[in-house]
Amino acid sequence: MGKNIVLIGFMGTGKTTVGMRLAERLQLEFVDMDREIERITGMSIAQIFRKHGETRFRSEEQLMAKKLGQRSNLVIATGGGVVLHPENVAALKRNGIIVGLEASPEAIMSRVSRKKSNRPLLGKHTTVDDIEKMLAAREEYYACADIRINTTGQDLNKVVNEIVVQIKRLNSRRKNPPELQE
Repeated sequence: MGKNIVLIGFMGTGKTTVGMRLAERLQLEFVDMDREIERITGMSIAQIFRKHGETRFRSEEQLMAKKLGQRSNLVIATGGGVVLHPENVAALKRNGIIVGLEASPEAIMSRVSRKKSNRPLLGKHTTVDDIEKMLAAREEYYACADIRINTTGQDLNKVVNEIVVQIKRLNSRRKNPPELQE
């Protein structure tokens, strides 16, 4: 039974894209928490926010973190705010290695500007300065990561390779490291 690899980070840092490639490379199952929540509720994240508010979404997110934290051999892409609640981090860390993905505010703005309508916490008039402030406010939460990788200007395969190398390094320092198959 192997540990999960849990990708955290602000929106637009590459959690879903990196997660899918990492899962493929390691032959693990990939789960995107937001897509799972959408599947279970029958609503998009934006619809949940509009219809029921952020509190309801965070409650769904908490249930999903608990559920996924009990499973093994997954690559999990979390929503950007999952770390705002310590119980989510605890649930995901119980059987997971937390990998924090980071990117510059400019890279984030570029990546999410095409999909702002799908991003409930970003308005039409969000600026790079706004993203900088949100990143600063969340830094203490993202600091829970076992490994941190900056994706700004990086090739997808290079990011995936770096995660694999860092996990192997982390495992070699642990008493009973989980096996990482390639």
